[in-house]
Amino acid sequence: MKKPLFSKSIKLVPYLITIGLVAIISMVGTVYYLSVTSSGRPKTLVVATTTSLYDTGLLEVIEKRFEEKYPIDLYFISVGTGLAIQHAMRGDADVILVHAPSKELIFMKKGYGVNRKIIAYNFFAIIGPASDPAEIKGLDIKAALKKIVEAGRSGKIFWISRGDESGTHAKEKELWKYAGFNWTRLRGEAWFLESGSGMGKTLLIANERDGYTLTDIGTYLKYFGEGLIRLEVLIGEGKELLNVYSVISVNPDKVPGVNFEDAITFTKFLISNECQGIIENYQKETYNQSLFHAAVNLLKEDTNPVIAQWIRDTAFFNGTECPQKYRLRHPELYGK
Repeated sequence: MKKPLFSKSIKLVPYLITIGLVAIISMVGTVYYLSVTSSGRPKTLVVATTTSLYDTGLLEVIEKRFEEKYPIDLYFISVGTGLAIQHAMRGDADVILVHAPSKELIFMKKGYGVNRKIIAYNFFAIIGPASDPAEIKGLDIKAALKKIVEAGRSGKIFWISRGDESGTHAKEKELWKYAGFNWTRLRGEAWFLESGSGMGKTLLIANERDGYTLTDIGTYLKYFGEGLIRLEVLIGEGKELLNVYSVISVNPDKVPGVNFEDAITFTKFLISNECQGIIENYQKETYNQSLFHAAVNLLKEDTNPVIAQWIRDTAFFNGTECPQKYRLRHPELYGK
């Protein structure tokens, strides 16, 4: 609601006139409030999002442009994917921006998520000290993780895990399993540390310990570029390290009261050519590469067939980004 046009410090105005003005202002404010709420649009659209999208500053740029176009205020809750989903299930968020396909599918299967759209991708990377005491640079993922375990158990290095059930943490556990290790057992070993926090804090801890960690490349580039960390990328890109970001609206039939229609408006903006351009070009000149890559036209037009197929293989469900049964009232999102 707009701030009052008159302050309490007004003097020399007859009492009755002051009361009349206050009444008019109050009435105008009430009419404004009713005009907003009666249209079905609350003041804010609450977005539970991953820390990587938020910490890099990308969402600030998206927020500014979106709010210039639409009378909707965005409010971000920056947490890991697991917590973002919990917020949505409680009705504390209207839409989620996440990057853990396995968790996203469970969220939709339980009836909470609808109208999933893939919006962007980048890659995870394993980073560590330039001296690379575990000697992993240039190895494939399986060999690299085996070397990290050997070096950790011999007291040469630390591994810093997010340990927060985020999308990055989910990918880490998936990679340990892929390499033949049980994450639950590893976490009990002295060289295996957990930050229990977001990507930025985890990077700072890894840097302080001169250790190794898994990071999304976007957050890494920002922290490295600002001189906050000195660790280097030792293993990067490849199908196993693909990192796909999706937007999912909270199902209003499952969680009454959520701001569903504005969530759809936000989704449409994210997949628009304008926003896809923002995503692709964000900080590109600063870091000489994209922190995030646009995914919408890539999937529509197969502009890079290899990566498009990687996305389909790792982030599609039954051959589609959103199976028909999880689509609610907006077929136009899927080209119909």
